Amino acid sequence: MPFQSLGLEPRILAAIKDAGYTEPTPIQAAAIPKIIAGTDVIGVAQTGTGKTAAFVLPMLQLLSHREAKGRRIRVLVLAPTRELVAQIEENVRAYAKHLPLRVALIFGGVGERPQVEALRDGVELIIACPGRLLDLMERRHGDFTGIEFLVLDEADRMLDMGFIPAIRRIVRALPKKRQTLLFSATLSPEIEILTREFLHQPVTVQVGRRSNPAETVTQVAYEVPRHLKLALLVALLEKPDFDTVLIFSRTKHGADRIARKLESCKITTATLHSNKSQNHRLRSLKAFKAGEVRVLVATDIAARGIDVTGISHVVNYDFPMTNEDYVHRIGRTGRANAVGDAISFVCPDEHGDLRSLERFIGRGLPRKRLEGFDYTAAAPPEPPAPPRGPRPQRGGQGRPGGQGGRGGNAGGSRGGGRPGGGSGGGRGGEGRRSGGGGGRRP
Repeated sequence: MPFQSLGLEPRILAAIKDAGYTEPTPIQAAAIPKIIAGTDVIGVAQTGTGKTAAFVLPMLQLLSHREAKGRRIRVLVLAPTRELVAQIEENVRAYAKHLPLRVALIFGGVGERPQVEALRDGVELIIACPGRLLDLMERRHGDFTGIEFLVLDEADRMLDMGFIPAIRRIVRALPKKRQTLLFSATLSPEIEILTREFLHQPVTVQVGRRSNPAETVTQVAYEVPRHLKLALLVALLEKPDFDTVLIFSRTKHGADRIARKLESCKITTATLHSNKSQNHRLRSLKAFKAGEVRVLVATDIAARGIDVTGISHVVNYDFPMTNEDYVHRIGRTGRANAVGDAISFVCPDEHGDLRSLERFIGRGLPRKRLEGFDYTAAAPPEPPAPPRGPRPQRGGQGRPGGQGGRGGNAGGSRGGGRPGGGSGGGRGGEGRRSGGGGGRRP
């Protein structure tokens, strides 16, 4: 099926051709006609199947044929992380390159003045993280009375990060007469309840199993003692087919430690996690996309929003905290029907987690061993830590928060020995998070 059959106008078709696309993906072919018809849509598809274009293209089609009523915001897209907001903007600008569309981004970690000015100037399309947007809305920045479209992208992740109370407050300030679209890689029972709150008589478009990784991704597991994971990683990266590699660490400290080791081995590496400034994170992602660095080491904050063509391998250096995190992590490779490899390091105490994951995805992960690697070696010496700066004086800034503990999430704990809790628990890795508050502001 060509894009021409979906009812898109010539300027949008020209932009699609410029982007190098010829045929819509299954989620695009299923969702675009329904959105153009004016219905609310719930879109569920695996990561990397083109969900962003599935909601951006039909919205551009409808906006181009409707007369704007003054200089008011017409579209609001909410996403859980700054990286995903930036990625959506990149796609919007590519698809709207032949249309007179004004776009602005709203997220934390940067100065708010340009964002306030964009809201005041009457941009048509806003892509935002809920925390910063709610801040600005409560201070009466921006006119949201003309909203025609609301998009909730990666809704399951926003629930997981505790953003739903903030989203409820944002939605209450929007017109009730609007078209609402919800897209996600998974759709939990909790999200299904929320769809009845935010959407009106929605049509569900689902492609593939709810939590099935992309079929083009080859998945294997390396069983390795915990103290040899770094050595095994370096040995794997010596293989020539490990070209563009995304490595996932559970913690920010762990990501920095991995990066130091790889740099000491002359492997160009960048890091991406929430302790880094927004400018650093954007520079790291840009360098990785441009091929200036071969390896990007990230925490799960990067599991959504990294859309990099040609990632050859995803390495789960630390086994993911949840089965859903695994699906999103490995979805960074094998995107848009390309092939890719996903490798998971499994320590002896994580076999229960691995079996739980295999039941979740409906397949076994082949066990693999690197030929010539000594799995019985003693622990190698640790790489030196960077020198500490001067100790801050007491008072003023207060004590920085820790990494957070592992606890429950909205779905409870996964089998296999990891501690879990109820929906109000926090989950470690990226810091403390509340299941019932306003959510962590990216």
